[in-house]
Amino acid sequence: MKELYLGNQAIARGAWEAGVRVVSAYPGTPSTEITEFAATYPEIYAEWAPNEKVALEVAFGASLGGARAMVCMKHVGLNVAADPLFTAAYTGVNGGLVIVVADDPGMHSSQNEQDSRYYARSAHLPLLEPANSAECLEFVRRAFEISEEYDTPVLLRTTTRVSHSRSLVELSPRQEQPLKAYQKDIAKNVMMPAMAKGRHLAVEAREKRLAAQAQELGLHSVRFGDTKVGIITSGIASCYVDEALPEASVLKLGLINPLPMKAIHEFARRVEKLYVVEELEPVIEEQLKAAGLSVKGKELFSVQGEYTAQAIAQAIGGRQPAAHPPVASVPGRPPVMCPGCPHRGVFYTLKSMGLTVTGDIGCYTLGAAAPLAAIDACLCMGASIGMAQGMELARGRDQARRTVAVIGDSTFIHSGMTGLAEMSYNGGHGTVLILDNSTTGMTGHQNNPTNGKNIHGDPAPKIDLDTLCRALGVPDVATVDPFDLKGLKAAIQHALDFDGVSVIIARRPCALLSKAPVKPIRLDAEKCRKCRACMRIGCPALVDKGDHIAVDTTLCTGCGLCGELCAFGAIEKGE
Repeated sequence: MKELYLGNQAIARGAWEAGVRVVSAYPGTPSTEITEFAATYPEIYAEWAPNEKVALEVAFGASLGGARAMVCMKHVGLNVAADPLFTAAYTGVNGGLVIVVADDPGMHSSQNEQDSRYYARSAHLPLLEPANSAECLEFVRRAFEISEEYDTPVLLRTTTRVSHSRSLVELSPRQEQPLKAYQKDIAKNVMMPAMAKGRHLAVEAREKRLAAQAQELGLHSVRFGDTKVGIITSGIASCYVDEALPEASVLKLGLINPLPMKAIHEFARRVEKLYVVEELEPVIEEQLKAAGLSVKGKELFSVQGEYTAQAIAQAIGGRQPAAHPPVASVPGRPPVMCPGCPHRGVFYTLKSMGLTVTGDIGCYTLGAAAPLAAIDACLCMGASIGMAQGMELARGRDQARRTVAVIGDSTFIHSGMTGLAEMSYNGGHGTVLILDNSTTGMTGHQNNPTNGKNIHGDPAPKIDLDTLCRALGVPDVATVDPFDLKGLKAAIQHALDFDGVSVIIARRPCALLSKAPVKPIRLDAEKCRKCRACMRIGCPALVDKGDHIAVDTTLCTGCGLCGELCAFGAIEKGE
């Protein structure tokens, strides 16, 4: 039976067909939907872990216990999981273990454009790269076979276009896998230095065996056409090549580490000019040049962003892109916080107080956008608190009185707790604002340990942020409503003046989760003085018409935040 599947959906299906029992992940675009789809299969235990490191450790433990297991994350999540990743390469597996990592060329929803293929090379792990949904399903199944045959975790790399595009897949029944026997093996599974030295030799031997047998794995395909041009490619780039140069000879790779060098040399001998088309870094190109092959690659293409069929046709075929009809100029639409977002008042208050704000990863990162423009720095998940502590160490206590770290509830659990422990343990004087909107909003409202629900929405133990912060050594913890601007400002000022670490929990659910009837605000034109103070919060439901301010009732949630800024009583809550 064939069906149209999203790439991420096909990965989940492939795991189910392969007999996977455990899937653990932390949500991160463009990988999030894999685990959401996996959770729909009753035979799979699926969970949201606090972070990617823990998710990989859970999956590794399931593998150690004899079950097939999968862990899913985006590319920056693999940085978090790198510690267990490199050592799991030494221990090997019991049940098959597959690590799915979704890269984001073009940075559609990410803070950098890293290429996860380097992790495979550095950790000496096999890496497969599918180009469409059918290959997503097939390659996951093959990855588990390779994992168990070669006693290794296997990386499966996708990109945003593969994750979020649809194509036909051939569905098959689930192949139940018996739980593999567990045997205690200290030399293999306890990575103390003496054991690790022996296992490093095993890793090198495994990679040589994989390299020698890469040809037989059948994860590459060859199409010969015009032998004047030969293209080596992989993943979504192979789809662009097929569209741009259908007459060219193409070697499409599925196994990226180690490369099937025998097949590559055979292909190279049969073409006149050899090109490598790969998005992001020259991972394949550099290896081919090191092997003595004459290839062209990044001198024709960028290491930034996504490719297109038009760009490939122009770079290799010398063809000019087809002319497109003129398109009317369209205003830019940068992302903004939603109408009624509880974060908006927080950033308005922080900006009005003239504070330095170290930010974090989440919806609230949009607090850096105009007109709020309140965030001074954003580095990675959980970094806001450590940055605030570092600012104090660099510039003294006076700077701490002007600095606030902002972090979301899910991000705090992910990697903010250690930053707060650092600040508390080392005698800091920082102020931390935890924006608790009771969900992991940026990636699509996934549950997390602070909202009392698991991946299925069923009741789960709920972590109390107030108690947790006090347990981490914070003496001053307060909870405020972020829509109470006066109360919020007073709480922030108290925290800044406090001689020690303070935490403010700004708690109100995400506006998109509200089930209450929407009652848009009413703007009294006679009372309005056109001072535009209400526009300072950057709410998209308020529209400056030039001669007056209008309310877009299709967007307004009736939160009333704008009314707190109006000195003339022109804004009233709806009834």
